[in-house]
Amino acid sequence: MEEIIKVQRNVNGDIINFQTSSGRIISYRKAALEVEEGLITGIDIREDEEGYPHLTNTLSEDENFSSYPTIF
Repeated sequence: MEEIIKVQRNVNGDIINFQTSSGRIISYRKAALEVEEGLITGIDIREDEEGYPHLTNTLSEDENFSSYPTIF
């Protein structure tokens, strides 16, 4: 299983991509799909009030990946 190790944020601070422990860079949506399929560990999925998936880190107290290094 893979884990999330880095993030890429847009100018608004929203996460748009993740880098996995195997080096793959995947979109937020792709990450959500892979979490549902059990391919990525340490992440919970919750839907926001509009029905969009919201990923939270369960491996540390840093639920929003705020201390994760950037991809670029």
